[in-house]
Amino acid sequence: MTPHLHDLIDQGRGLAPADIVLRGGRVLDLITGDLVASDVAICGDTIVGVFGDYQGRREIDVAGQILVPGFIDTHLHIESSCVTPFEFDRCVTPRGVTTAICDPHEIANVLGMPGIRYFLDCAARTLMSIKVQLSSCVPSTHMETAGARLSAADLMPFIDHPAGIGLAEFMNFPGVLAKDPGCIEKLQAFRGRHIDGHAPLLRGNDLNGYIAAGIRTEHEATTFDEGLEKLRKGLRVLIREGSVSKDLVALAPLLTERHAPYLCLCTDDRNPLDIAEHGHLDHMIRTAIALGCPPLAVYRAASLSAAEAFGLKDRGLIAPGKRADIAVIDSLEGCHASMVLAGGVVADAGAFAGRTIIPPVGRHSVKAARVEPGHFRTGGNRTETPVIGILPGKIITEHLTFDIPPAGGDKRPDITRDLIKIAIIERHGINGNRATGFVQGFGLQRGAIASTVCHDHHNIAVVGADYADMALAANRLIEIEGGFVVTEGGRVLAELALPVAGLMSLEPFEVVRDALVDLRAAAKGLGVVLEEPFLQMAFLALPVIPHLKITDMGMVDVDRFEVMP
Repeated sequence: MTPHLHDLIDQGRGLAPADIVLRGGRVLDLITGDLVASDVAICGDTIVGVFGDYQGRREIDVAGQILVPGFIDTHLHIESSCVTPFEFDRCVTPRGVTTAICDPHEIANVLGMPGIRYFLDCAARTLMSIKVQLSSCVPSTHMETAGARLSAADLMPFIDHPAGIGLAEFMNFPGVLAKDPGCIEKLQAFRGRHIDGHAPLLRGNDLNGYIAAGIRTEHEATTFDEGLEKLRKGLRVLIREGSVSKDLVALAPLLTERHAPYLCLCTDDRNPLDIAEHGHLDHMIRTAIALGCPPLAVYRAASLSAAEAFGLKDRGLIAPGKRADIAVIDSLEGCHASMVLAGGVVADAGAFAGRTIIPPVGRHSVKAARVEPGHFRTGGNRTETPVIGILPGKIITEHLTFDIPPAGGDKRPDITRDLIKIAIIERHGINGNRATGFVQGFGLQRGAIASTVCHDHHNIAVVGADYADMALAANRLIEIEGGFVVTEGGRVLAELALPVAGLMSLEPFEVVRDALVDLRAAAKGLGVVLEEPFLQMAFLALPVIPHLKITDMGMVDVDRFEVMP
């Protein structure tokens, strides 16, 4: 609710009772770093009074607790939480996350503009403030088959949408540097607006050229030196800690009071199981402080610095005139929220129940033909074979080479060397492509796991030690409209249906969380050693992350930016 200016002024001055007063707590002043005992007065969706005493129509006792500005996740794909925006809202808002700056390029790669419109429509109805960046790279490169292609002309009708916030992560940085016409067209269309970056390992003059194209923020720094260079060159660096990409430990030394105005926090991809077990941005805050980062720096990065980086001048502080996004927490170190207000609304069960839920989109989007075990054979006469090497906790992969001799016209998995088969199957009904290769790092001893969460084209990805189990897993995904499947010995051991574009469940997040527990246990039972095998597998198909990947077109040498012969 947007209040009348007269009410804002009168309630701020104390001439009229505030709509809500939070009484008895201490406010974290992000300007000075002080904890100040104070009432907080709220009129509608706006903070009107702080550092004083107020009377309210509704008074809430927060004695003994600390009030901090609501947290801002500066880069994520809500689809990767495996739930709809409404369930994501219910999952993370009670943890203090009151703004999510999302790039819906997962659903856009499946559905195109109808997927982005779905997110824009959802954003008008959630308790948290969802800001939608318009997806810049659909598909991410020319080396994959996605379900849609979006040009600058497709995006332009939404450029001034009230929930919009510029152009989403520009992943095709080689295309920017090569001045690809499609890339240049999008950059030109959004020139002067916010453009989010994505440039893993990009350094030196090439980084300068990329930033000069109008890039303002970047979340792919994975080392201190890389993060510092990007900061020095004017980028706001978004420190990421997701379910797979875990950069907080490496970048924590950057998170000082001096650097904090130019640093933000983001999750990128985090599933409900990790959120349940560890948390969301609240987990990042706890972890950063435990690593020795100053609390003031951490809470600035989580709110005020994030708001400033993305031009959200209406939030990020507990101060008059700011949006009433407030987390009531136990301590700065603990960061456990007992109450959260999003736009002046207490985020409780009644508030979530009162939202208007809109129907999902993207049903029946898995249009692949059924596969047979023989489709997973890998031909070729050369024994020298490229192998994707997994680096746990990173989406960067190694480009390894192993001798795998063909036998009977097929290079088979070799579990003694942890060389298992990986396949990508085009599922949008466009060309029927299939590609196979090898990956090391899963530890898989038998069976197979498969997913339609496969960045960013979201074709079917399957890894396995047995071709029949790989075929069973892929075919089961077709039957359940996408999701995750684990198979062994001709049986489905665990599965989670994600029928919304093959990416999101129709179930509550608690159901998804429990299914992920079963899936993780089933994968572990096959010998998998990775903590999060499904999202790790998803990133093996993203050809803008060095060094070796695979798409439906074949193995991709990302450094050369080409499909390998």
